[in-house]
Order: sequence, then structure tokens, then C-alpha cells
Amino acid sequence: MNNASFQLPTKMSMLEAFFNNVKGIYTTDFPNQPPLKFDYTNPNNSFNPSIIMTTKSTTVKKLKYNATVEIVMQNTALIGVENHPIHLHGFNFHVLAQGFGNYNPTIDKKKFNLFNPQERNTIAVPVGGWAVVRFRANNPGVWLMHCHLDVHLPWGLATAFVVENGPTPSTKLPPPPQYLPKC
Repeated sequence: MNNASFQLPTKMSMLEAFFNNVKGIYTTDFPNQPPLKFDYTNPNNSFNPSIIMTTKSTTVKKLKYNATVEIVMQNTALIGVENHPIHLHGFNFHVLAQGFGNYNPTIDKKKFNLFNPQERNTIAVPVGGWAVVRFRANNPGVWLMHCHLDVHLPWGLATAFVVENGPTPSTKLPPPPQYLPKC
């Protein structure tokens, strides 16, 4: 996602690191945009190493509590061409639009359904296509977003969102229960 292959940390969980403010378990420098724009649906790009080589890291996107988050998911024709059922933990999102080809904000924003969009937690990003979703980041903690095809997880087809605590006690991540077993 945005040319970053996600890896889970090995020292401690990201949620534990978030709650205890432990540095070095993950970074919050997930890019807002892909580092390189190209014809995402052209299968001939699979032969370009500068496009298919990704960095592997535990980098997440940090979100302010109650922020409105809009995500454009563009399927690519790199390596294997297939649909990707993308699932978001901790939230439902609204499906604003889906289409085929490369997402074009100038044209495709006109297709957004802002009046009665479907609400889901998983969206199929079609082969050679795209999907745009939107949600409100009102659930503090660390939330994984990943492809539901389990073979794609080792490839890094995932990311995580770190949603900051809100301003009131009821909008902050509660402490772990006393009975929570240690790994």
C-alpha cells in the first residue's frame, strides 16, 4: 500500500506500544500518496524493478481523533492480477465510489455517492479498478487494514492506522484488563 510492504513488529504489539507510549515499535511516516505515479493497470509495468520493489516496514498512518479519513484504493496489474477484498478493523466505512481503470480525481469524484453510500468494513477492489471509502476515526487505538486473501498478508498487503485518544475519558483507549495474558 503506497509502495510500503507492511510487517508486524516482533518485540511487542502495536496496541501495547501505543497505550504505553513505547517508541521504536512502529513509525508514523506512512505516505499520503504513492511515491511514484504510473499507469497502475498496465501489466507491462511488472517488469520495472523501480515500481515492484517495495520497502518492508512497520509504518502506520497516525490519525487525529474524530478526523474524517478518505482512502482511494487502486488495484494494480503488478505481479498477480486479481481482486483484493480490503478489510478495515475497528470501523465501518462508507463506499463512495468504485470503478475500473486508473482513478482520476477530476472525473471520478463526480461519481461519489454522498447521499446514501453503502456502509461496510470490507470492500472488493476490483481487478484493474479502484474504490474510494470514507470513515470517521472515532475509535482510539491501532487498527489493521489488510487484504482478506491470506496469501497476500506475507507480501505486505496491509497497513495500520493509529487513532489518537480523544479529549474525554470515554474517548480514550482504556487500559488492558488485569487478566490479559502476557505473550
